[in-house]
Amino acid sequence: MQTKYLIVIEKTPNNLSAFSPDLPGCVATGSSQAEVEERMREAIRMHLEGMREDGVEIPEPSSVAEYIEA
Repeated sequence: MQTKYLIVIEKTPNNLSAFSPDLPGCVATGSSQAEVEERMREAIRMHLEGMREDGVEIPEPSSVAEYIEA
């Protein structure tokens, strides 16, 4: 079973930016949603690989997202 981490994608003036709340420092940018998602997949893979190499415990995903009407 694959672990799934929440990513948040935000529009910026020039592109899209993404981060994972469960993996501080793991970020990526892209010119389209598809591109930023693909770059985040790679960023998460590299981030987790680096954590394993450094002997750092890998956090379990715990973030959730929900839309709220205002």
